[in-house]
Formats: sequence, structure tokens, C-alpha cells
Amino acid sequence: MPNLPRIPRTVRRRDRAPQRAVERVEPQFAELQAAGLRWLNFEAPTAIETAYLAEHFEFHELDLEDVLSTRQRAKIDEYDEYMFIVLHVPHFNKVKGRLDAAELNIFVAQGLVITLPNVPLKPVGRLFSQLDANLERREEYFGKGSGYLLYEILSELFDYCFPILDKIGFKLDRLNDAIFTERRSEEVVRDISDVKQEIVAYRKVIQPERATLRLLERARTRYLPEDLEVYFDDIVDKAERIWDQLDNYKEVVEALEQTNESVIAHKQNDILRVLTLFSVILLPLTLISGIYGMNVGIPRQWAADTFWAIVGGMLAIAVGMLAYFRYKSWL
Repeated sequence: MPNLPRIPRTVRRRDRAPQRAVERVEPQFAELQAAGLRWLNFEAPTAIETAYLAEHFEFHELDLEDVLSTRQRAKIDEYDEYMFIVLHVPHFNKVKGRLDAAELNIFVAQGLVITLPNVPLKPVGRLFSQLDANLERREEYFGKGSGYLLYEILSELFDYCFPILDKIGFKLDRLNDAIFTERRSEEVVRDISDVKQEIVAYRKVIQPERATLRLLERARTRYLPEDLEVYFDDIVDKAERIWDQLDNYKEVVEALEQTNESVIAHKQNDILRVLTLFSVILLPLTLISGIYGMNVGIPRQWAADTFWAIVGGMLAIAVGMLAYFRYKSWL
């Protein structure tokens, strides 16, 4: 009996369950210690980090909620055992492609400083790395107490603001040169609008910080003694210098905008003047051609040299008018 063909059997593979992303359960932070002082830095904190703070420190629950809030105003909350500070600094948002506000939350207590920026901040990270690498400098800063370490952090933050101001000033200088070049007016208008938006965004960040820093300058606690007033006055002075520079840039960009509008209007007037002059030149020529184009008898209408006489007369009129316009500096 011949063998029957075997029916192929398909082996079904069990679908593997999609692998779940491993959820982070441990808080992520960096820590430095020296001279009885701790500095904890939490970058982009989440609920895990705030839960860690609630478990290990006696911070108010509303302050921990403010750490996770994305729309928090600049402020200082003083308690018996600690101080909670919320500040904002300019930060370039690469996703949005524009200048934005980065929030820095700070807890300051006796022998403790905790920084919680909502995005990684270069000046805070740079200072932390420098103190981590230089033990002598760390001992010097930490030995002066948590108030002095707070001053150094804020000093780094506001020093970081000046290079951003320099970039805006460089853009304004380029715009000043571009207005009187042959660039397209649409490009200049767009560049002016971009710089104007950066200045407005920068002012929105810095303006609330001025009052908050003045409150910090006058604060008197165990960890912010009176001898630190001169240090925090230096921070206030930096903020005021930034604000004055922004006011100057605001006036400059408004003046550039008015100048650019005047240049555009002047170019349009030049175009209209040239077109008007050509229209004036063509007017008598059109009149002459219209007269000789009438279907009536005209002297010397059929003469052999009439056409060339008319053309010559029209050219003479056009050249004469061009010479007159040139003499009057209208062309």
C-alpha cells in the first residue's frame, strides 16, 4: 500500500509576553559631605525622590508638593528648622527651541542643603563636580555653613545668566548690521521677532527673582547669620545688573524694529519713485502714439520718413525727461 502524504503540522509558538520596563524604585541623587554639612542634589526629581525626602526629613508636605509642581512662583518659606526656596533661572529648551524657565527648589537647614532642579542645570552640576573633585575647596565651603554654600550655589546660577545675555547682545549687533545689507526684509523681521521673544522670556524669568532675593538678603536664621548679608547683597546686585541689561536690550530691539520698518518703507518709496518716473516718461510717448494711431487724416501720414521722425521724436522726449530727472536727483 503506498504511503499517504503526511499532513504538515504547524507548531504554534507561544507568544512571549511583552517585557515590561523596569520601574525605578530607588531615588537617584548625589551627595557630598564635609565639615558636618551634607549637600544632596536631586536632578529632575519625581515622586520617588519626594517620598524619600518625606521619609528621611521632616519637611512640610506642601513643600514636597511644590517640588513636583511645574508652575510654581518664586518664593521663600521660612520654618523653625529649615527654609524652602523656589527660584527660576533662564534655560534653553532644546525641545521647544526657545528660552524657557528652569525651576530650582532648595531646602536649607542647619548642616543640610538639598537642591532639586526640575531639569539638569549646568552651573549646579559644575559646582557639585568641582567640590567633589577638590576636597580642600569642599572643606572651605562646607566649613562656613549651609548659608554660605547656598550663596555659592546662587552665585554660580546668576553668573551663568551673563553668557546668555552676551549671546542676546551678539544677536542684536548682527541685526544692526543686517538691517542695512541686502538681506531679505522677511528674514530680518523674523530675526528681530525671535530676539524680542527671548528678551521678553528672560524678563519674565528674572523679574520675580528680584523680590525673592531681597527677602533672602534680609532673612535671619541660625543657618543664615547676619554676616552673610553682604554675600547675598552680591546676588541681589547681579540680579539687578541682569535686569538693567535686559531693559537696555529691550530698548535696543525696539529701536532696531523701528529702524527696520523705516528702511523697508524707504525701499518701498524708492521702488514707487522709479515706477512713477517710468510712468511719467511713457505718458507723452503714449499720447504721441495715440494721436498718430487715429483713423483720420494726419499731415505727412503717408510720408516715407514719418515713422522714423515719430520714433526719433519719442526717443528725444524720453532722453530729455531722463536727463531732467537725473538733474533733479529724482533718479
